[in-house]
Amino acid sequence: MREEAKTPAPEVAGRRLPRHIAIIMDGNGRWAAERGMARALGHKAGVEAVRRCVRMVAKRGIPYLTLFSFSSENWIRPQSEIADLFSLLRRFIRKDLAELHQEGVRIRIIGRRDKVPDDIVRMLDEAEALTRDNTAFNLIIAFNYGGRAEIADAARRAAQAVERGEISSKDIDEARLEGFLDTAGVPDPDLLLRTSGEARISNFLLWQCAYSEFVFLPVYWPDFDEKALDDALNEYAARDRRFGGVEARA
Repeated sequence: MREEAKTPAPEVAGRRLPRHIAIIMDGNGRWAAERGMARALGHKAGVEAVRRCVRMVAKRGIPYLTLFSFSSENWIRPQSEIADLFSLLRRFIRKDLAELHQEGVRIRIIGRRDKVPDDIVRMLDEAEALTRDNTAFNLIIAFNYGGRAEIADAARRAAQAVERGEISSKDIDEARLEGFLDTAGVPDPDLLLRTSGEARISNFLLWQCAYSEFVFLPVYWPDFDEKALDDALNEYAARDRRFGGVEARA
């Protein structure tokens, strides 16, 4: 991965690539149900899909990948399922962190840390600290994340900066507020994918996806593979991105 995860040219093999892909990983439970399996096994298969996805995206020279792993609304799920998800996260970090670090992956976690078990918060902090100086590939994990909450938090941080006298309220424009978001310094996603066939963004990156291209794939997340990724990339390459203007822009 280290040698392949380079900033892409505007076109690779005749195909325009996004710089940043964001993915709503949906369908683990339905994948398991259709096979007569427990939902926990669907989530386990979903973790394997995460491993594949990181490598597939990096191999194509796309430097940023954001994965929606746990929504702030997911707390309403059964406690047993939440416990299974947290257990899988613990195992993923313990098993994969060293390898990701060795391959030059920088990990960044976005989302609130409240309500998250202390041991997981420590693991997330460790993953960020260990990989902070890596430059080969950027993996952003949205955990206990909600887009509206992120914007509200950014507004509160801006207000606190005004109270401390660091900025004036007159200084707050879109660019300034963007600097208070969890994703400050990360380019907006060019392409938002959602698996499972559902066609909504579920409170994910509401600010950042203002001009993202959306592609909704009919495959469940555990079945996400090279073909599914390339289907999405081909559809993205065929889009005219005008950003409110008349002529297409890269």
